This record gives sequence, C-alpha cells and structure tokens, in this order.
Amino acid sequence: MTAASAAAGRRWLVLGLAILAYMLGLFHRVAPAALAQDLVQAFATSAVALGVLAATYFWVYTAMQLPCGVLADTLGPRRLLFGGGLIATVGAAMFGLAPAFGWAALGRTLIGFGTAVAFVAALKLIATWFEERRFATLTGVVVLAGNLTSAAAGGPFAWVLQAFPWRTVILLLAGLSAVVSVAALLFVRDAPPGHAAVRLASGDWRKGLAAVLANRASWPGFFANLGMGGAFLGFVGLWGVPYLVEVHGMTRLHAANHASLMLASFACGGFLWGALSDRLRLRRPVFVLGAAMFALGWIPFLAGMKLPSGAGYLLCVAIGLAAAGLTISWACAKEVNLPQYSGMATALVNTGCFLGPALLQPIFGWVLDWDRAAAAPAAHTLAEWQRGLWVLFGFSLFGLAAALFVSETRAQNIRPR
Repeated sequence: MTAASAAAGRRWLVLGLAILAYMLGLFHRVAPAALAQDLVQAFATSAVALGVLAATYFWVYTAMQLPCGVLADTLGPRRLLFGGGLIATVGAAMFGLAPAFGWAALGRTLIGFGTAVAFVAALKLIATWFEERRFATLTGVVVLAGNLTSAAAGGPFAWVLQAFPWRTVILLLAGLSAVVSVAALLFVRDAPPGHAAVRLASGDWRKGLAAVLANRASWPGFFANLGMGGAFLGFVGLWGVPYLVEVHGMTRLHAANHASLMLASFACGGFLWGALSDRLRLRRPVFVLGAAMFALGWIPFLAGMKLPSGAGYLLCVAIGLAAAGLTISWACAKEVNLPQYSGMATALVNTGCFLGPALLQPIFGWVLDWDRAAAAPAAHTLAEWQRGLWVLFGFSLFGLAAALFVSETRAQNIRPR
C-alpha cells in the first residue's frame, strides 16, 4: 500500500465514522413516520401530541446546532462525536423502554441532543481533511449516505416492524450508537497527520460566532433551509405516510415505500446537486433551480389529484431530488465566512433545516385537527389534509424566495463583507 492510498484510506475512515453517526441520527429522525400507528396505540396520543413527540427531536436538534458549531471549532469533531454518541445511546434506550408518553418524549429529547453533533462534525472534518474544491460534493456524499438510511426508516422499517416489536428495534439502535461512539474516540482525529488541529480559544469563539451572525451573507441559506427543510422533513418525517393512507387509500407499507423513495431520491439528489455545483463552480443558480422544482412538486398533491401508483412514485422521486438542492446551503455558508469559523457557519444554516420541521410538524397537526370534534373518527377528510398541505406549500415558497438572495461564491471562500 502506498503512502497516498494509506492517507486516502485514513481520510475516509475518519469521515466514514462521522457519516455512520449521522446515519443513525437520520434513522431516528424519520422513524416516527413508520411508527405513527404504534406510538398512538402505545401512548394513546392525538395527532397534535404525535406531532409534538416527533417534533421534540427537531426542536432539540435545532437548539443544538450553533452550540455544536462552537464545539466543533473549539473542542474538535472527535470529542463531539464521542460525547454525542453516548447521549444518543441513553436517549434511544429510554425511548425504547418508555412506559408512558412523557418518558418517550424525554428519550426523543436526548436522542436529539446526541445526534445533533454528527452532521456539523462531518462538515468540519471535510473542511479539515479534504480539498476545498470538493466540499459540496463530499457534503453530498454525507447527505447521500445519511438519507439512504432515512429511506430505510420508511418502507424497510415498516417491513421490519411486522416481524419485530418497535421497542426491540429502537434498543438495537441504542447499541449501535454506543459502538459508533467508542469507534470515533479510537479512530477519529481532528486534523490529518502532520497538521496541527486548529481550535479556537475560549474567547475567540465568541468573536467568531458574532462575525458569522453579523454576516448578512450567512442568512439566506438559513431561511432557505427553514422553508425547504421544513416542508420536506415535516412531510416525509411524519405526515406523509398518514396522508397517503387516508387520502390515497394506501396500506401503511405501501405509503411507507413512497416515503422511502422520496428519501432515497433526496439522498441521491444531495450528491448530484453538490457535484453539479462544484463542477460548474456556481452556487446560487443551482440552489434556486432546486428550490423552484421543489415548490412545483407539491402542486399535484395540493390539487387533490389521485395519482396512479407509477405516477405517484415518479412524483415522490421528483420531490426528493428537488428538495436535495438545499445541499448547496452548507457550501454557501462556509464560503462566505472565514475558514476557522466553518463549524459555526455551517451549523447556522443547518439550524434552519431543523427549525423548519420543528415548526411545521405541530402546526400541520394543529391545522389538521382544527375545528374537529374530540369524538370525531380517527381518519381525516381530504379537506382537512388540504389545509395542512397549504401550510407545507407556503414553507416551500418561502424557501425559494430565500434562495434568491444566496451569495455567489464561485465555489471558493470569499472575504466576508
């Protein structure tokens, strides 16, 4: 083995462990979509309560992004991955063993805390271990791997739930989190061999965070992710499966397969959009194109069209591919801020990606149950679902509007304004 191949293998081992941690987090993120009926039966929850339970992950994940960015730039991604994995392990075990709704919500809260670190840590490792010109492409690789796991939390997970109790599967995930956490401690390093890890001092991170927040070019990606991420993750992470079951008459497994396909397309799209942007050396046009296609993709559902099975699958593919255009946001944020602030810059726009579904999931549930009698049947009407879809469409348009204000960096770091 040559020195070059050994170095490449080390780079991919380091990034691979961060990706594994991210994959586990994304599985937890969308698992409530396939678990929805099981959770309702286990904890006797309403649509609003189920929305709150699922959104708990997003609220914590959202609140943790900027702190994770600070920790990535100060403590380094190695410690971040180890500590986060341990917290996720405890949270998953608590969720799997929860005797009541409150314990389940607390478990989801800890899962959100623990898994919040993985994506920011992965981006910090990419910025440190790999060439600048490959940042968007490798970000797409992370999105690809992670969201293929999200896809497995849809149809394949629904299939697993037919054979094993949901609590058993969640406890197995807790064990996997523990293994990845220890592996990160043993094998991940904050910088390549021969390079000193650059960490901000305790006072410098405050200055850096203030600079990132004060930089107007940092914010369009945040708001674009709030709209696009909110609409996509809010739908596919919770409400998509019940909608397809109640409005389109699908079985839970069939509906979960649609959600899985949407997530798989998002995963592939993340790599494709990132590679396209790096190859063209363009950010804003690629971002805007994805956001526009994403907003248009909801119109058939919004119009109440009953699509044949093949057309429904194609629509899910189109929506997933288009939503992945938000992959460009992290490169945009990194490139308009100083390199030593890359953790905080990418964490800021990532916050928008999860604040969106944290807001949309319970709002969608509230709109769905609005003016609905407590004794009404469990199934919702088409009109009730349409109200929720309008909220989703509004989030999509907001994301498109924000993407129009993204700074063009030509795929390289530029001096902050």
